[in-house]
Amino acid sequence: MRQLGVNIDHVATLRQARRTYEPDPVWAAAEAQLGGADCITVHLREDRRHIVDRDVELLRQTVSVKLNLEMAATDEMVAIACRLKPEMATLVPEGRHEITTEGGLDVAGQEARLKEVVARLKEAGVYVSLFIDAEPQQIEAAARVGAQACEIHTGPYANAFYAHGRDVEHPLVAAELAKVGAGGTAIRQLGMRFNAGHALTYANVQPIAALPGLCELHIGHSIVSRAVFAGLRQAVAEMKALIRSA
Repeated sequence: MRQLGVNIDHVATLRQARRTYEPDPVWAAAEAQLGGADCITVHLREDRRHIVDRDVELLRQTVSVKLNLEMAATDEMVAIACRLKPEMATLVPEGRHEITTEGGLDVAGQEARLKEVVARLKEAGVYVSLFIDAEPQQIEAAARVGAQACEIHTGPYANAFYAHGRDVEHPLVAAELAKVGAGGTAIRQLGMRFNAGHALTYANVQPIAALPGLCELHIGHSIVSRAVFAGLRQAVAEMKALIRSA
């Protein structure tokens, strides 16, 4: 069964807009779990623009489902992950100029460094995933560095979907969907878990959720946006229902 990882970064974004104490991402994680989240995802960025160290510390103590820590492959972040031991760490590219993660990690261009980082995390008992584009060279490099899972970047699919009439049968949308599917097949053939995420919404998630062999979807902004109107527990439940029925 496809699992849903709920990214609660943007609950922290709202809190940090006023540098205050609410809304609390730890409370959000509890609500997301009550809505059916199988995993809680947070990205501890180097600039601490939303999630901060206190959040991760408390989430590690309180989350009863899998905790997925998105992180850059820096010594600081590796040390934090090895100390807190989340169930999973997802290595992602990071740039302070970006609004959100804009592309997949260039694994092929930094294999030696990532092999070292992956080994350190695995030695600490942390399951390691890499956030990558659906490109054969990146998937093959992910296997070589020892990744246990790959999360395919679904942003190109989502962008095509909204640029071409929200029509999944449009040739350009279908082509991007096929790339994700082919990437998933290659990932599984190399013995890794196939996950996916980025820019997925209630309108475009089902074609991705229906791809063969998909294990997990990681979705944040769309769920938190709907939660403004429906509440987080309901927003998570609605997304999970769409995934299950895909």
